[in-house]
Amino acid sequence: MSNVIKLKKGLDIPIKGEPADILENIPMPETFAIKPADFQGLVPKLRVKVGDKVKGGTALFVDKYLPEIQYVSPVSGEVVAINRGERRKILEVVVKADQDNLSEDFPKADPKELSDGDIKGELLRSGLWPAIKSRPYGIVAKPADQPKAIFISCFDSSPLAPDFDFVFKDESEAWQTGINALKKLTSGKIYLGLSVKKENIIFAKTEGVEINYFDGPHPSGNVGIQIHAILPLNKGEIVWTLQPQGVIMIGRLFLTGKYDASRIIALVGSEVKDPRYYQFWMGGCLCGLLKTKLSKQKGRVISGNVLTGTTSGSEDFLGFYDNMVSVIPEGNYYEMFGWALPGFDKYSPSRTFFSWLRSGRNKYVFNSNTHGEERAFVLTDEYDKVLPMDILPVYLLKAILVNDIEAMEQLGIYEVIEEDLALCEYVCTSKINVQSIVRKGINSMIKELG
Repeated sequence: MSNVIKLKKGLDIPIKGEPADILENIPMPETFAIKPADFQGLVPKLRVKVGDKVKGGTALFVDKYLPEIQYVSPVSGEVVAINRGERRKILEVVVKADQDNLSEDFPKADPKELSDGDIKGELLRSGLWPAIKSRPYGIVAKPADQPKAIFISCFDSSPLAPDFDFVFKDESEAWQTGINALKKLTSGKIYLGLSVKKENIIFAKTEGVEINYFDGPHPSGNVGIQIHAILPLNKGEIVWTLQPQGVIMIGRLFLTGKYDASRIIALVGSEVKDPRYYQFWMGGCLCGLLKTKLSKQKGRVISGNVLTGTTSGSEDFLGFYDNMVSVIPEGNYYEMFGWALPGFDKYSPSRTFFSWLRSGRNKYVFNSNTHGEERAFVLTDEYDKVLPMDILPVYLLKAILVNDIEAMEQLGIYEVIEEDLALCEYVCTSKINVQSIVRKGINSMIKELG
């Protein structure tokens, strides 16, 4: 086995509703949408209007400041709505799918025979470039940058996360083709992070990469944690990251010459009747997926996982980077003397309740109730217990709140994005919105330093 990195800090939240290894096919959704909010820092500029006909891979909008980066339709059909918010901010571009599901035509090619410029051009034209994110900051990569490495986490350690061995078991050719394309985009290495607890059916056989195994609780599957353990970022350095699904989509592009937005997702959570996997599509409306699958119709629907996902309605759309939909009970109630009761059925990482007397293998029903309001920071070691990074999270957050750029640099702002500190928010006694503070700090860094 390759290098094994053991992480002791972290927390696996014992939540009910893990998916069974069952794949179910469902009809394609009638409507799809691409949401600019899925892409941090994006200022969109429209390329279509209501009534336009589009194909899979047709540009719906571009980045105003980097117009070569296109954000495309997942399917063919007609643009039926451009929904806006305050100050006419574009919230989503909605496409009604047709029966043909046609794609724009792109050249089939072996990435090994193409130059880096050719590969960049195809990824930009096809709309797959946004699958590549840049660290620091966790924003869509700039095509002109030269990353010193590319990192891909091949497992997801978040609560109720899908098993990538099951999801990608039939995608070995597309996976290797995608890796071959990405190798042309960096002069450094491609690093794969694998879990010692998984079989790694296709990932362990990948050619032309460096493999590292990780052993430990969540957030061991976060690519930011893996970067910190293998090749920590210094000021001025850039690495790129992708999810496995992005690599697969890139591989399909070069193998078939088509934009393919299909993906296998997990529908999970205690409010789902039979948690399992579904053949779905990026940007698809969740209404058909959720219609008959929930035990109750008033649960909290989350596109993504319960720590970092986006609250959605049953009529909302699957996010660009999401590979799961979580449904848990709403926590919109008050519980008298809740903190003073034994709480044998309530999980607490700090042993506030007495559920720790039960077997450690028990799963719990979690809801969206925060059980308290935001208050001043309490100086404890809660954050340090769940963050396997050599940074001081409380001091970093305080530096962000006072907008001290120099202190943020010294305390590790280049190493983190929201997901890396999501567990800090979960265990926080003070109910601090840690993830929003981290993004505020990142936006300040971009504004001040670019």
